[in-house]
Amino acid sequence: MTDSEQENEQRTAGLLLAAGGGRRLGGRPKALLPYRGRPLVEYAAGVLRAAGCARVHVVLGAAADAVREQARLGTCVLVENADWTDGMGSSLRAGLDSLAGTGARAALVSLVDQPGIGAEAVSRVLAAGPDETSLVCAAYDGVRGHPVLLGAAHWAGIAASATGDRGARAYLRAHEAKITLVECGDVARPYDIDTVADLAHLE
Repeated sequence: MTDSEQENEQRTAGLLLAAGGGRRLGGRPKALLPYRGRPLVEYAAGVLRAAGCARVHVVLGAAADAVREQARLGTCVLVENADWTDGMGSSLRAGLDSLAGTGARAALVSLVDQPGIGAEAVSRVLAAGPDETSLVCAAYDGVRGHPVLLGAAHWAGIAASATGDRGARAYLRAHEAKITLVECGDVARPYDIDTVADLAHLE
């Protein structure tokens, strides 16, 4: 690892959005879905750490108390989003707010329900984001996806536009020309665990 890559890791916080209630899964909170013998949130946080994020913040919502009890999240900072039913935008805002004052110059945002995206893809995105002005997205066959790296200079604008389930989508669309795309389709599969049929990915 070069000195520059190591500095990126130290300055970039991992931000895992894990508040969803799994409405289309019959109300099973996504963070607690079993994966490889442990809660899915535990695996997803481990991916961020394995990729090199020294600081990891995990945004909880549905069944937050049960997640705290059942998942081994070690040194992760747990952020509770009381407004999680409002959608992913509220969790992104809560996560970015939690990073204020930490010295982080960027946030690498991942979603708990995408276990097909592992540490190698996250590392690629992390390595491409050198400073607070960065906007970096993983791409799959050229199509923008997660994880995304959001430089701190963009956080206020992202928070202002993050409503419902859109997350950073509106902000990224408005700043498309500034986004660096990092192809990850050769090392990751960006499926979501949204429906009962999708649970097959966890077997």
